[in-house]
Amino acid sequence: MIKRILFATDFSHWAQRAEDYACALACSWKASLTVLCVAEFPPGLNPDYLVNQQYLADLLKTASSQLVGLKGRVERRGIAVTTRVATGIPREEVIAAAQAEDSDLIVVGTRGKTGLAHILLGSTAERVIRGAPCPVLTVRMEPADIEEEEGALSKPITLERILVPVDFSDCSLDALGYAAVVAQQAKASLMLLHVLEPVSYGLDFTLGQSKARHADAETWTKRLEELVSSLQHPAMQVESRLRGGFPADSILDSAQTLPCDLIVMGTHGRRGISHSISGSVAEAVLRKARCPVITVRTPKFGPGHRQTVPEEDSPVLST
Repeated sequence: MIKRILFATDFSHWAQRAEDYACALACSWKASLTVLCVAEFPPGLNPDYLVNQQYLADLLKTASSQLVGLKGRVERRGIAVTTRVATGIPREEVIAAAQAEDSDLIVVGTRGKTGLAHILLGSTAERVIRGAPCPVLTVRMEPADIEEEEGALSKPITLERILVPVDFSDCSLDALGYAAVVAQQAKASLMLLHVLEPVSYGLDFTLGQSKARHADAETWTKRLEELVSSLQHPAMQVESRLRGGFPADSILDSAQTLPCDLIVMGTHGRRGISHSISGSVAEAVLRKARCPVITVRTPKFGPGHRQTVPEEDSPVLST
């Protein structure tokens, strides 16, 4: 069970939707919520200078005031909430807070005015995802999605169908295991997706190559069906789909057309973002997905969790 959620915010418009998700999940799952605000103070600034001291004091005063308001909103929803203010580099403070809180899930917005502004750009995303001790839920928001009217109600949060890209690597199966926990907790269904990338044929294209391609499709379809069988649970519907095309495009299109409310993807610990369904693929999904994305490096299962997803190259058995 996911019982401890860490929400990192800078109180920008971009963080508002992430706040909606953090609160909705905490409320629905009876989880505790820790809200973190980081006053960004680069290490190059000398804290002994009076002007820098005043700058930091102003940041902390503003952050503390905003946290008081947010805490009141959250408590009115019946959520157990604590607040934290940190100074330093946001990505480092988010990771440190998740470790200190023993968080099961980190929630962040993908646009922010400071620190988290580039959570999905360049090395910041790589370091947050690679260093986080638990999965990370990123909630992306477009300028057009921001409500212009003060106090306008946000769209309701729903988690009815979860999309999990699977290439049968260890990291994608870890993500699938975590997605199953999320789906059962949210009473949502799982959609497993495997993408067959297009083959570039030379001038010696033959019918035999076409037959081999068809055989590959049948093999992967069977493996998906076996994986679906291994995940069957009374409280969770599981389906699978095999698609051809470029992975990022197929994942994004599937998430929008099915439609899906959440994408869960695996990541490599050493390299931050898995190159099996990622590298540029995961980056494209994170930047372009219209729904939130959970990246899983460390699944973070609770005590007594029974693994239902078989390891790579092991026989797939029904539970």
